[in-house]
Amino acid sequence: MSAPVHYRVAAPAPRTHRYDLTLTVAAPTDEQELALPVWIPGSYLVREFSMHLSGLEATQDGRPVPLRQTAKNRWAAACRAGQPLKLCYQVYAHDASVRSAWLDEQRGFFNPTSLCLRVVGQERGAHELQVVAPGHDAHWKLATALSPVETDARGFGRYRAADYDELADSPVEMGEFWEAGFTAGGVPHRFVVAGAPPGFDGEALARDTQRICEAVIGLWHPEGAAPPMERYLFMLNAVHDGYGGLEHRASTALICRRQDLPRVDAGLTRPDGYVTLLGLISHEYFHTWNVKRLRPAEFARYDYDRENETRLLWFFEGFTSYYDDLLLRRAGLIDDARYLKLLAKTLNQVQQTPGRAAQSLAQASFDAWTRYYRPQENSPNSTVSYYGKGALAALCLDLSLRAGSAGAQTLDDAMRALWHRCAAGARDADGEPIARPMGEGDLLAVLRELSGRDWQQELAAWVHGVGELPTRELLEAAGASVKIEHPPTLQRLGLRVAEEASGLRVQQVMAASPAEAAGLAPGDEWLAVNGWRILRSEDLPAYTVGGERCELLIARERRLLTLTLGWPKTAPGSHTAAHLADAAWTLGVRDSAALERWLGPLAD
Repeated sequence: MSAPVHYRVAAPAPRTHRYDLTLTVAAPTDEQELALPVWIPGSYLVREFSMHLSGLEATQDGRPVPLRQTAKNRWAAACRAGQPLKLCYQVYAHDASVRSAWLDEQRGFFNPTSLCLRVVGQERGAHELQVVAPGHDAHWKLATALSPVETDARGFGRYRAADYDELADSPVEMGEFWEAGFTAGGVPHRFVVAGAPPGFDGEALARDTQRICEAVIGLWHPEGAAPPMERYLFMLNAVHDGYGGLEHRASTALICRRQDLPRVDAGLTRPDGYVTLLGLISHEYFHTWNVKRLRPAEFARYDYDRENETRLLWFFEGFTSYYDDLLLRRAGLIDDARYLKLLAKTLNQVQQTPGRAAQSLAQASFDAWTRYYRPQENSPNSTVSYYGKGALAALCLDLSLRAGSAGAQTLDDAMRALWHRCAAGARDADGEPIARPMGEGDLLAVLRELSGRDWQQELAAWVHGVGELPTRELLEAAGASVKIEHPPTLQRLGLRVAEEASGLRVQQVMAASPAEAAGLAPGDEWLAVNGWRILRSEDLPAYTVGGERCELLIARERRLLTLTLGWPKTAPGSHTAAHLADAAWTLGVRDSAALERWLGPLAD
């Protein structure tokens, strides 16, 4: 028997990049409202998916039903209650990201938030998705984490979701993809890759991903409890140039460069690009627990029509960012030195952002919709990444817990306590387990339970303040060496530039920097210094003297201007606390035994 809300998705002409949708509502209300989401959970930006919807028509018993648009993404059907309502429409799909929909003759992909109109008032009931096999290629297959109802050998057919939220959180991949399967924590996992080039080592990718999954499951469920999903699906699209991922409750959609996939001729080596991909896989898989089930109150029930602001993205994204590379180390996929190199990269990215002194982590979380996802040339001066600095806050919390308990308590313990307190331990009126929202107070409570002391002062400083984090002393106490050096020239000038054929194009100017004091602005074309033509940033040291004032020739809106810049000294010297933050940090191994206590694998 079909669900009360049924979607039929067809792609009769993939070369047009359009999906044909038929939505059948078994028992509509009078003036039934319909709405398409304006955003997709996990990507905090209003994306206006309705701009791609066209040709919307409604019928009942074969007769046209008037439709009235009531908002940018909402419609009302003047139908009769209780009689099946059919709606037909098309969706243009030419967005190659993980957030929307794509269709051509080589591949199909969609998030239901881009295709499936929400039947207002019936979101809590069962929904059915039927995907028709395209006729242009008999080799196409389909992959999704939804529960199959009636499907063919290639995966096309009918799938069921418990409600609209589950449907919206279950993307679909179609095409001639590579695939493999493995089991982790007793749960079947499937990995599909579209666009894989010749020489791709699928066995290595599946093997390494399995190790990541086992490490993540071991962190959350060391006692051997079953993971919270019945199945899991990785969907990876390999492209010429791209990177990103989006988490879902039982799957993830990923994008990477083809050259970053493992190759059969690579042996046991893992190049940097491949390690970056493994870190992305680890990050999105960790979200299966942290944000998909352990959630803030603002995500307890998504409002698909507007922004859903929360001040806790530093925890849900930042703490996940701390664990993604750490779990690669615990899984044995990277060694201590490589992990510390990745950590140093995050540390330097944060330290090179003046906005860390202007915006707290909590505010950065709340402003994600208007700042993080809408970057512009002044963003480094006004905002800080809740991913990067959030990861460093998690690092400080983990190392502080370990130092205060001689390693007896760790952030792992706090994460598990939060899981049992909010995601697994709460019960409804019938005694069934339910997830309840998590707040900052829950984190403070579990930290107190673990350590016997209050952590409000640390969270006030690290999360709600804008001061520097105590990363250096904590890292050195944990067995890492910290080397601080002068950063590259452009960083010391406070500039980010693009090298063009005619010279250097200024992209960003950092606050309180020599470049800002000189009057440089984003968009300027930097042509010469001290009368010498420059084409590349590596030319600069040859024509400057540290500590002296330099004359710059720039072009702004086709007008030549001369600016005076105080060139920073190049001689190394002692690093005072005032400018440690602006230096380049390098991490190494100082005490391998101490590092092992922090970075070593989870206990059996």
